[in-house]
Amino acid sequence: MIRSAYIHIPFCQQICHYCDFNKVFLKNQPVDDYIEALAAEMKMTMEQYPTERLTTIFVGGGTPTALTAGQLEKLCQAIRNQLPFTKGEFTFEANPGDLTLEKLRVLKDYGVNRLSLGVQSFNDELLRAIGRTHSSSDVFATVEDAKKAGFDNISIDLIYALPNQTLADFQATLKQALSLQLPHYSGYSLIIEPKTVFYNLMRKDELPLPKVETEASMYELLMEEMAAAGLRQYEISNFAIPGFESLHNLVYWNNEYYYGFGAGAHAYIDGTRRSNHGPLKKYMTPIQDGQFPLLYESKLTEKEQMEEEMFLGLRKTAGVSASHFKGKFGVSPFSLFKGPVEDMVTRGLLVVEENESIRLTAQGKLLGNEVFQAFLLTGEDE
Repeated sequence: MIRSAYIHIPFCQQICHYCDFNKVFLKNQPVDDYIEALAAEMKMTMEQYPTERLTTIFVGGGTPTALTAGQLEKLCQAIRNQLPFTKGEFTFEANPGDLTLEKLRVLKDYGVNRLSLGVQSFNDELLRAIGRTHSSSDVFATVEDAKKAGFDNISIDLIYALPNQTLADFQATLKQALSLQLPHYSGYSLIIEPKTVFYNLMRKDELPLPKVETEASMYELLMEEMAAAGLRQYEISNFAIPGFESLHNLVYWNNEYYYGFGAGAHAYIDGTRRSNHGPLKKYMTPIQDGQFPLLYESKLTEKEQMEEEMFLGLRKTAGVSASHFKGKFGVSPFSLFKGPVEDMVTRGLLVVEENESIRLTAQGKLLGNEVFQAFLLTGEDE
């Protein structure tokens, strides 16, 4: 049964130098037409792939809160009208500085109960250097306004290993972030993606990135500071007060099915991974003709599903449950992945507890990608 939906809003006031998500400048874009297309896609999907009840909705981007209060209301109405969602975790991504009290009240009125703020850094100079338009003072003002509007489940995203960023600078950012005393934080290492400003600068050797050792120290500092503040690391990059974990993101890491609506959105339904067209016209035209805006769909083999179960599940601090894996696929991960598990345990990157839980060690968290790749099987399907 599908319990979750992701909804993509591709509009931004400003394009950040590191971002490779599907996005367009907001100015002169057909926002209202896009919302109508979203509503039509949701309706078609519910007719073809019905579910009884959703328990999480995540509206991401782009910058959903770049929309006007009126457009946000139209979007929320479409979600409420088309999706079987009465209560649960309802998250909106937001940009500090975009969220007026009027917009916050609209979101609150429609049952949005979780905000995820793209903060990235509390160093104003760094924020300008990475293409962000907000300042650190905007973050404090936005959080204060959100609390006034009745939001208590607020998360902020941070990025480390930014150009010219030092360990001391990241420590200062963590101090300011934690001073907000929020229930959830995410911290990601900068990844240089193709077709971004940073990628072009890196190719010209004009991007002064911290050394790998400094990046590792930043991640270790992140884990230490979060633990000291009483936030539990429940996934490689995510920390929460118990009870405030992102239920929607856990759907991804638990390798469960979810809908994906909007331009460039991804979905996982009945063992098939699907992706929509990214460009607005290519997304909206098929919908106007009563067709799904699919760019591709791929039915996963059982082998691929088992691989994904491992490398997604290992992102969680709790790791992969051997009994859950066997219940889902009819085979034990210890027999299927005997070689990789033994190799990673020997190298001190994985630990097996009571022949049940397979999880990353502290060293394994630092070398996560290396561990995940070890679980990509070779050869034919069994």
